[in-house]
Amino acid sequence: MRNKIWLCLSLLLAFCLAGPAWAAEPPQLDAAAYVLLEANSGQVLASSNADVQRFPASTTKIMTLVLALEAVERGDVSLEDQVTTSEYAASMGGSQVYLYVGETRTLHEMLIAVAVGSGNDASVAVAEHVGGSVGNFVDMMNKRAAELGMSGTHYANPHGLHDPEHYTTAADMAILARHAVQVPHLLEYTGIYEYQFRGDPKPLVLWNTNRLLKWYDGVDGLKTGYTSEAKRNLVATACRGDLRLISVVMGVEPQQGHFTESMKLLNYGFNNYTYQLLYPAGALICSVPVEKGAVGRVDARIEQAAGVLSQAGSGSNYETQINVAEPWPQAPLAAGAQLGELQILQDGQLMQSLPLLATDDVEKIGLWQCWREILASTCALN
Repeated sequence: MRNKIWLCLSLLLAFCLAGPAWAAEPPQLDAAAYVLLEANSGQVLASSNADVQRFPASTTKIMTLVLALEAVERGDVSLEDQVTTSEYAASMGGSQVYLYVGETRTLHEMLIAVAVGSGNDASVAVAEHVGGSVGNFVDMMNKRAAELGMSGTHYANPHGLHDPEHYTTAADMAILARHAVQVPHLLEYTGIYEYQFRGDPKPLVLWNTNRLLKWYDGVDGLKTGYTSEAKRNLVATACRGDLRLISVVMGVEPQQGHFTESMKLLNYGFNNYTYQLLYPAGALICSVPVEKGAVGRVDARIEQAAGVLSQAGSGSNYETQINVAEPWPQAPLAAGAQLGELQILQDGQLMQSLPLLATDDVEKIGLWQCWREILASTCALN
């Protein structure tokens, strides 16, 4: 059984924000499906047809980038790896960066070609390098989608060219985007607006297909998508101050509509909500006693930022609680082991629950050290 235990400091906080409870209605969008959510908590602020299956088109490439950069983070591949273009990769139609058979680029350059140029050829080259084959990489995509809780998604390729067995939902794309913004370096790639991919004699400059990078303050990702079956899609994210929003629009008909409809959603979010950061990502929250450890306590941290989302001008009460399991954790403990949870409650409702992770390894107390402590305790009593 888990008991609520207060550690380190009193974490029961109540803040009342003055003002009437009021928020504008979400905008009416010209989109088949959409979602707007706040990135830290995952709270959905507006949605329509969010669970209806749609074709993702090139927004698929968000997952391709996620898997590649997670492989880099694990050390399985390096951004300096030389990636050679196969005949299959070079044969991809649609949006491409015109890779030729045998052309070698670093993984870093290939990821730019995916994120900025939306290259289907580069997506296949990345998939083959990271997964060993396109088939293996697609299996990785579906496995990662399941791990993230994307229950309405099935991938058939790493690029998004139409396949009836390649589908997702607006809600799932929001889940993926929320994860993607936390993947190291991913927003650095999706935030590039212009890149010189080839020099003379046939120069090729890549321009990011996400025009919101220039049109909307705070946008640094993520990806557009278009096929005749999918229509126009855009998964976008923008950050202003401590508030990061994620918008997903799918199945938009007008030529620039995925941009205009996304801006309507983002405007609604920034105009009607505020975010108060309580603890930044990586913050130390408390120390936890450790039984049978070489040290008596270990510090606990959170990986993700914790905060409170409120409607602008509304009253809101929140409290933070630390929950640690009893009995206390026993050594040996590895750094990163979960010790408990930090919970954020707003108006009595659980809004965010973050794992409390050990900052350091804790070895089990040795026999000699145990006897020394017993002897020290005995002497102190005398």
